[in-house]
Amino acid sequence: MKHYVLGLSLFILGACGVHQGNQEEAYADSTGEVVEEVIVEVVEEIPERGVYHPSETILTDLIHTKLEVNFNWPESRMNGIATITAKPHFYASDQVIFDAKGMDINSVKVAEKELKYTYENDYLTIELGKTYTMNDKFTVVIDYVAKPEERESEGSMAISEAKGLYFINPERDPNGKMPQIWTQGETEASSVWFPTIDAPNAKTTQEIFITVEDKYQTLSNGKLVSSKKLPNGKRVDHWKQDQPHAPYLFMMGVGEFKVVKDFYERPDGSKMPVNYYVEPEWESSAKAIFGETPKMIDFFSKRLGVEYPWDKYHQIVVRDYVSGAMENTGAVVFGDFVYANERELLDGNSSSIIAHELFHHWFGDLVTCESWSNLPLNESFANYSQYLWDEHRYGIDEADYHADSEADGYYQSASMQGHHDLIWYDYNDKEQMFDGHSYNKGGRILHMLRNYLGDDAFFAGLNKYLTDNKYKAAEFHHLRLAFEEVSGEDLNWFFDQWFLGSGHPVLKFRQDLDSATSELIVTVTQEQDFELSPVYKLPFQIAYFDNDGKHIEDVVLDEVEETFRFPLKGELKSIIYDYQQMLLAKKSEKKTREQYIHQYYNGERYFARRDGLLNGCKDRSQAGQQLILDALKDPFWDIRLLAIGKVGRLKEENETKGIELLKEMIVNDPKSSVRSAALNRLGKELEEEELRTIYVERIKTDPSYSVVSSSLRYLAKIDTAQAIGLAENLEKERSSKMISGVAQLYASHSGPEKYDFIAEALSGNIVQGFDKLGLLGAFTQYIRRQDPELIDKAFEVYMDQSENGGFYMTLFMPQNLSFLVQHFDSEIGDLEAEIAEHEANNDVALADQARRKVKAYEELKEKYGVLIQKLEEDNGDRSIIITGGEEEE
Repeated sequence: MKHYVLGLSLFILGACGVHQGNQEEAYADSTGEVVEEVIVEVVEEIPERGVYHPSETILTDLIHTKLEVNFNWPESRMNGIATITAKPHFYASDQVIFDAKGMDINSVKVAEKELKYTYENDYLTIELGKTYTMNDKFTVVIDYVAKPEERESEGSMAISEAKGLYFINPERDPNGKMPQIWTQGETEASSVWFPTIDAPNAKTTQEIFITVEDKYQTLSNGKLVSSKKLPNGKRVDHWKQDQPHAPYLFMMGVGEFKVVKDFYERPDGSKMPVNYYVEPEWESSAKAIFGETPKMIDFFSKRLGVEYPWDKYHQIVVRDYVSGAMENTGAVVFGDFVYANERELLDGNSSSIIAHELFHHWFGDLVTCESWSNLPLNESFANYSQYLWDEHRYGIDEADYHADSEADGYYQSASMQGHHDLIWYDYNDKEQMFDGHSYNKGGRILHMLRNYLGDDAFFAGLNKYLTDNKYKAAEFHHLRLAFEEVSGEDLNWFFDQWFLGSGHPVLKFRQDLDSATSELIVTVTQEQDFELSPVYKLPFQIAYFDNDGKHIEDVVLDEVEETFRFPLKGELKSIIYDYQQMLLAKKSEKKTREQYIHQYYNGERYFARRDGLLNGCKDRSQAGQQLILDALKDPFWDIRLLAIGKVGRLKEENETKGIELLKEMIVNDPKSSVRSAALNRLGKELEEEELRTIYVERIKTDPSYSVVSSSLRYLAKIDTAQAIGLAENLEKERSSKMISGVAQLYASHSGPEKYDFIAEALSGNIVQGFDKLGLLGAFTQYIRRQDPELIDKAFEVYMDQSENGGFYMTLFMPQNLSFLVQHFDSEIGDLEAEIAEHEANNDVALADQARRKVKAYEELKEKYGVLIQKLEEDNGDRSIIITGGEEEE
C-alpha cells in the first residue's frame, strides 16, 4: 500500500510542477534557428517522518489497584471507588494522569484530603499537592460513576465493541436472556469501568469488592478472599490478586451462574481451583465442555518448564460477548458458542480456543507485549498453542491439518486487508493489529523457528524468555535475545525477514535428472514480489526416494534461485520438497502422477498424503483407483473425507468396492463429518428406496446431530413429507445444532404452518453462536417464499434480533433484509406485468387483486428499508468478511 501511495503522490506533484512552474525562453542554436526552450520547475516533495507507534511512555508506576463497586442495573451504570497506589517511574512529579473514559468523577482524595483535578478528553489529571520522587508512594481515592452505555465506541475484527463494561438484559426481563454483567478490557477499555493507566506495559496488583444481590455469583481475578452477607439481601465478595498484571486483563462477572468445581494438581500435590461458570441449564455439560483444562495446564506447564504462574484458573460463558474469548488472568471469558451438550460435542469441541486462552497466561499475562505493535508476542504464541495441544492430544496429522487452515486464514486476511510487517509500528489504528498476521502468520513463524532450532533449543528459549521477563512487558527483541543466548546463534536474519518484513515466500520447485552423473537436480526459485518481501533465507529439508529408499537432505535457500544436487541410486520414485511440512510459503511443483501415488504411501505427514491423493487419483490406471480405495481407509479423517470426494472416479469393480466401503463408513467411521460425507456420496450412487432405508436408519440411530441433520436434508430430496415427519420428533431436542438443522429443513420445505417453530428457534436461547447466524439466513430464505401477510409478521422477529440478537446478528442483518427488499422489487415487477395483462383481457377483479399485492409489497419495502437504514447507520463502516471452507466433491 505505501508503495502505491508514494507513486501516486509523486505523479501528482510532477503534474503540479508542470502547471505551476513552467517558463518559456527562445534561443538560437548553432544553425541560427530560433528554438523555444521549456524550463520545467520541479517541486520537490518535502520529506516527512514515517508513522511510528511507540510503547507508552511510563511516567507513573502503578503498584496496587483496589476497587469497590456496585451496580445500577436499570441505567446500566456502575458506582465505583478506586484506591490506587502508585509512584513516579523516574522523574519527580506533582501530578498523575489516569485514563478514565466517559465517567462522572465525584471526588478525588489523598488521605481524606480533596485534591484538585481536571477531567477532559477521557483523561483525569490529578494535582497531588506535593512533589513525589521515584522512592515515594502515593495513594489516591477516586469516587466515580462508570456509564458504558452512554459512550460511543468502536472495536476491531477480533473485538467488536469497546464499552469495557456490559449489562445484559439490565431490565431483568424474565423472558429474556439471563441477566448478567461482564467486562472486556482489551485493548484499552478497562478504563471505561475504572480509572487506570490503560496501557499494556503498565502492571499492577489488584483487589475488588463487588456488592451484588445475594442470588448472584461473582468472578474476578485472583482468589475469593471473603464473601460477606449484608442485612439488605446483598453480599460483598472480595477478590484479590497479589501478582501484577496489565489493566486490560482486569475482569469482573456477575450473574446467576452455576459454578462447577474442578481442580489442577500442582507438582507439590496441592490442588488449584479450576471452576466453570455456566448458566443453570448447562451445568451438567460444563465438564464435558471444559473438562480437559486441568490436563492442558499440566501439559503446557511441563512443555514450557514454567509452572502455571497464577493462583486459579476459572472460565465463564457469557451472552452477547463481543469477541470469541478473552484471557483475563485466571478468569477467562467465552462467548456462548462454546455451549454444547455431550452429544453435540461429538461433532466438534472448543479445545483449541480453550488452549489458546490458557496459553496466554504465560504469553500475554505473565509476559505482556509492551505495545500493541508487539501484539504477536501475545497472539502468535496463543495461536501456536493450538498446534502444540493438537499434536499432543490428537496427533501430528490433526495438528498439521489445523496448521494448514491457519496459514490459509493468513493468506485470506492479507489478500483482503493488505500485507504488513508482523511487528507493525505504522498501523493506522491499534485495533488493526488483531488480524491474520498477529495470530495466524505469527503462529506459523514460530513453527518454522521450532523446526529450525529443534525442540530442545526452542522450548529452552521459551523458558528463558518467560523466566527473564515474568511479570514484565517485553518487545520482540527480548524473544530474539532469549533464543540467541540458548542457541548461541545470531538470529537477526530470521527475525528481520519474518518479524520486521512483509509478505511470504512464493516458491517454484523443479526437478531434473542428470543421467551422466546419476544425480537428482532440484531448482528452487523465489518468485514473491521483491518490493513487498525480501529474498528469504529458508532452511528446510528435501526428501527423495530411490532404489535405496528414503533420503533426507538439509538445504538452505538464500538466493532468488538455487540449484541443489543429490546422488541418485536407480529410479527416482518420488520427492517431497518441504519434508517437515513447515514452510509458510506458496509453493508450486510438478511431479508425475506415479510420484504422487508413491508420495501418498510413503510421505507419512498429512500434507504429503493429502497432495499425493489429490494428484495421484487422476491416474486412470489400477494404481490410481487403488489409491482412492486405500485413502478411504486412511487413519486420518480428513484424508478419508477427501477420498470420498474422489469415489466418482472409480470404475467397474472398484466402484462396487468403493460403495461397499461407503456403506460401512456411514455406520462405523468415528468422525461424524466423514459419515455425513459418505451419506452425501451414496446419494449419487444408490437407488431411492435403498437410500430411504439408509437415511431413516441414520436419523433414528446415529449419535451425531450433524449426521442426523444431513440425513434429514438428503431424505427431503426423496420424500419431503417423511423427512418433515421425522424432524417433528426432534423439535424438543435442547441442541443448538439439532434445532438449527430442523428449522433449516422447514425453511426449505415448509409453508406457514412451521412459521412459529422457525421464528421461535431464531428468537429463543437454544440456537446460539454461529448456528444462529446460519438460521438467520435460512429464515430469510423461508420468509421470501411466503405471502406478504407472513412477511409483515416476520418484521417483529427481525426487529427483535436487530435489538437483542447481539453484535454479529446486527452486523449480518442488513445483508438479509436487503435480500428481502430485492425480492419485493422482483415481485412488484412481476405483478405489474400481470396487471397489464389482466387489463388487456378486461379482467378487473384479477387486476385489482394484483394491485393490492403490489401495495402490500411496496409497504413492506418501505418498512424493511427503514430498518436497513437504521442498522447501516448503527454499524457504521464495519465490514462483513465471509470465508467458507472447501466443499466436498
